[in-house]
Amino acid sequence: MEQAQIVLIGPVYPYKGGIAHYTSLLYRALSQTYKVRLLSYKMQYPRILYKKEQKDYDNDLFRIADAVFSINTANPVNWVKTARYIRSLRPEVVLIEWWHPYFAPCYWSVCRLLGRTRVMFICHNVFPHERFPLDRLLTKMVLRQGNYFVVHSSQDERDLVSIRQDAVYERTVHPTYNAFKVQNITKEAARSLLRISADEAVLLFFGFVRPYKGLKHLLRAMPEVRDRICNVRLLVVGDFAGDRQAYVDMINEEKIEKEVAIYDGYIPDREVEKFFAACDVVVLPYESATQSGIVQIAYGFDKPVIATDVGGLSDVVIQGKTGHLVPPGDVDALSAAIIGFFEDGEAEQFATEIRRESARYSWEKLVSAIAKLAGL
Repeated sequence: MEQAQIVLIGPVYPYKGGIAHYTSLLYRALSQTYKVRLLSYKMQYPRILYKKEQKDYDNDLFRIADAVFSINTANPVNWVKTARYIRSLRPEVVLIEWWHPYFAPCYWSVCRLLGRTRVMFICHNVFPHERFPLDRLLTKMVLRQGNYFVVHSSQDERDLVSIRQDAVYERTVHPTYNAFKVQNITKEAARSLLRISADEAVLLFFGFVRPYKGLKHLLRAMPEVRDRICNVRLLVVGDFAGDRQAYVDMINEEKIEKEVAIYDGYIPDREVEKFFAACDVVVLPYESATQSGIVQIAYGFDKPVIATDVGGLSDVVIQGKTGHLVPPGDVDALSAAIIGFFEDGEAEQFATEIRRESARYSWEKLVSAIAKLAGL
């Protein structure tokens, strides 16, 4: 059997979501230099835990033709077979993407069965966004099996060191998701598709709508923004994980029905481009965060970001250069930042700074960090 220098474990097409996109782009970048075998899941989450559709076969933008879908995260017999298969490949290092303690039993078992094979965890989140009892214990149990670690934010760096003081790690910024720019459509063309006029000031809130992402604060900021900025529109684009009606009620209470357009549901990969191309600025009013792939999608389209100063967002949103940072939950500060962005005409200046910073967010830089850690 042909030896693989690297085994990469994580979700990939047809699985949906940002981490699946990340896995695909990391695989492509690693494969420029190394022999890589990508192992994904034949069962990622059981239906009892994740009731929504996990896969999207209609959008193959991030498809990896030779990915092996072999891991059942809930089957101990499968874990033994997975470890045996990995050992047969004789990799120099196994890269495991980590973001939630659900995977703890599976990954702990596989790592233990790998013996002396070196393991590197790529931590999207050391601890989950939505904490629960035993999450720290489960995370510590698994990450103790790693030889090396990659983190993408100062928050994850602190969290990692809190459970592994001896951790050997590299902190690199989350690379840019520029693969969504498929057609390279203009702002004018994108707005035509969305029936938005050229003179509108357009804000974009994108991604799964969950309580910690703070959409309610942005909605409460909109009346002040509307009163100061003529012809403003907020696009809320993504799948509502909770009570959509609560947000609709808030929109009605704030009397911003004309200013807010909701695109509810999972956005296929090839449909992402038009929303980012059409907007002027992306807004992340998060209450908590480690890092966010949404920032990197925005930067892939040269779009500035207005975000809250939580977790590692300040690592990538540079105040006054690539966007603005405001305190979490501060509606007045959020509205002032949005108003100032439009009144001061900062869009082009910030876009120029984003392009200047682009090398900092390259996938090649991440590959170099992995190679340095593992001595490849």
